[in-house]
Amino acid sequence: MTTQLTPLDLTHLDAHGDIAMVDVSGKTITQRSATAVGQVIFPSNSYQVIKSADGITKKGSITQTAHIAGVMASKRTHELIPLCHQLPLDGVKIGFEYDDNNCSIHVTATVKVTHKTGVEMEALTAVSVACLTIYDMTKALSHDITISDIKLLTKTGGKSDYANT
Repeated sequence: MTTQLTPLDLTHLDAHGDIAMVDVSGKTITQRSATAVGQVIFPSNSYQVIKSADGITKKGSITQTAHIAGVMASKRTHELIPLCHQLPLDGVKIGFEYDDNNCSIHVTATVKVTHKTGVEMEALTAVSVACLTIYDMTKALSHDITISDIKLLTKTGGKSDYANT
């Protein structure tokens, strides 16, 4: 059974349909976390070059640079997404895994906060910018690189938990 959504179900619209930042003043401060994933897929020959160089390019380590970029992006999400709250993040962890079967690098970001609102957008932003950084660091090898499957994996804390199964 599919539930039909109405404009009133969208949290960034007020009762008149106008854009509104969610008022979190009445919410309880809780520990919250979110994990997002994504991947960068390479042509086979480009992937082999990256893998054989241990991810080191003329610009430096692609994963170390992407890690820093992802952390920085998560802390600045409120500057990129207009209605996001500025949050004092408790922690950001970003991981990278080479996938030889798919010629890709998988990126995972987990963001934590103790606050009145969640960190889904911060985790998604961290993964997105980390993937974009990997693209930037490797585009000299090929422009046939694909960024794919960026999605929220889990969310905990607040009103409800979520797991993308």
